[in-house]
Amino acid sequence: MKLKLFNTDIVNSSRLPWIDYARGIAIMLVLYRHIYEGISRAGLSEQKFAYLEHANIIFYSFRMPLFFILSGIFIGKSLKKRSVQQLVQNKFSTLFWPYMVWSLIQVTLQLVLANYVNADRTINDYWYIFVFPRRIDQFWYLYALFNVSVLYLITREKVKLKIWHQLALGTVAFLFSSWLSVHKIDLGFGYDLLHYYVFFAIGDLISDKMLDKNMYAKYASRKTFAVLLPVFVIGQYYFLEKNLEKGDYEFVEAYQPLLFTLIAVSGCAFMANLAFILQKYNVLKILRVIGYHSLYIYVSHVLVASATRVALVKAGVTYVPVMLAICLFFALVVPIIVYNIAMQIGAWWLYSLERPAPAKTLSSNPQTQQPA
Repeated sequence: MKLKLFNTDIVNSSRLPWIDYARGIAIMLVLYRHIYEGISRAGLSEQKFAYLEHANIIFYSFRMPLFFILSGIFIGKSLKKRSVQQLVQNKFSTLFWPYMVWSLIQVTLQLVLANYVNADRTINDYWYIFVFPRRIDQFWYLYALFNVSVLYLITREKVKLKIWHQLALGTVAFLFSSWLSVHKIDLGFGYDLLHYYVFFAIGDLISDKMLDKNMYAKYASRKTFAVLLPVFVIGQYYFLEKNLEKGDYEFVEAYQPLLFTLIAVSGCAFMANLAFILQKYNVLKILRVIGYHSLYIYVSHVLVASATRVALVKAGVTYVPVMLAICLFFALVVPIIVYNIAMQIGAWWLYSLERPAPAKTLSSNPQTQQPA
């Protein structure tokens, strides 16, 4: 059997390109942060590279809200195809399952290779997987998205909360999560549920407009870009300067939650605008490939980046910008290769409990493959 290491068929499918572009941008920003933080914890970052840290702070303002908004956009569409029970089962299979599998893999490897990694692991970390997911590096996002999705489904379909009720509930929850941050109270997975519910609701609110193809030309217009760019720049400048002033890159998020929400949403809007522009001109198609594989990149990129960083240090490469670029490249490419190999050898269970459809299904009816 000849293995196909890098599947680019997604570029020729009729999926919604802007969604994959947006996810591609978001996952690259996620990788930038995690890789830079790994280099910093290893004691390799220097003050002369402060601009790298500044970029890290700026990206922090909108990248995770963007993922929740994008997921919320598809909740209504998904409910037209599946029942609440079926969707909950789907979320368990595609979010909670890979969270469990890859958390266990990463924690175990970090325990075994304790002398080679900068993660300080103990046997208690297995318990943290269930209760304190943020202590297990990057994986908290999958757990949070699973919890938010399930709760939103229940309140939307069973409790029958209208969208404005959802937004009000999400806003109160977000403000409470900020209060928890200010008072250093750790609710574990409960914090993320409170913190990101409102962004999922925002996605549901704008769903019809964002999926209306008659609006795409407007979303990709120069006028929209001209309006959003200064708002984005001003918001990010304030976020950076205020956090630097306070010596805490989470200061605005915790102490100025309403302002942070505006900054985050404006950042997401600008990223969406860029995604629509890329879709309009059909350029940088590699971003679509990256966006399609964003989940698979997410679960294993820390392992790949850590191994790459260790290899570079062993080889005498310690110049931070070069390390960052090389680690970013391998953390994007290797997980995609691993995923494609896994699909071809029957190891699909590493990523989901749902057996994938035959490859030709993606090209014949790709819209059904758009992740929710």
